[in-house]
Amino acid sequence: MIPATVVDARGHKCPVPTLRLRKAMETAAPGARLTLLATDPMARIDAPFLMDQLGGTVIGIEEIDGVLTITVETPAAPTG
Repeated sequence: MIPATVVDARGHKCPVPTLRLRKAMETAAPGARLTLLATDPMARIDAPFLMDQLGGTVIGIEEIDGVLTITVETPAAPTG
């Protein structure tokens, strides 16, 4: 399994964590995994909303000592 790209947005408030995640997704390969680290509780809502908008998938959300770890997968390459 390929390790996830880490997007560290700890210490930043909404909308910065989600904007950083979106920017990282722009250069990620189809089906790539990214892990967002955030201390803003809104990231728990904003990241899944972003995935819905962009066609990605939330793999998991964990919170340890006030740090959210949100793992997402970019949309797969279009088939066709």
